[in-house]
Amino acid sequence: METQSSSVGIKGTVGYVPPEYGMGSEASVTGDVYSFGVMLLEMFTRRRPTNCMFQGGLTLHEFCKMALPEKVMETVDPSLLLAWSDGRRRAKVEECLVTVIRIGVACSMESPIERMEMRDVLAKLCAARQTLVGRLV
Repeated sequence: METQSSSVGIKGTVGYVPPEYGMGSEASVTGDVYSFGVMLLEMFTRRRPTNCMFQGGLTLHEFCKMALPEKVMETVDPSLLLAWSDGRRRAKVEECLVTVIRIGVACSMESPIERMEMRDVLAKLCAARQTLVGRLV
């Protein structure tokens, strides 16, 4: 009796590939949203999804989700706060960072149907920027 074997390769970088790709799903817009969310979280926390701290079920997504909203300032990259060190703008900076981390978490949900749509991501990111720096003409 002859046996056949098959090998399916997942293309992408570990930590950025959406879970559904591991189950055989085709590349999709929702998969891109997932990767974008992970990248956004990485940029604002300065932690890669493959960081050794993420073990035993803890992921970058879960780490950021648990920080919302009270511990976001402890979670984000401290160098992001240096430019906004004056106390007058701290509340706006914190509001903006909470929004960005919420977007990253919403984009990197495990289920594709729970993820934000990119048009909503864009609108919320633009609103966060406006909150922080005001309207740009």
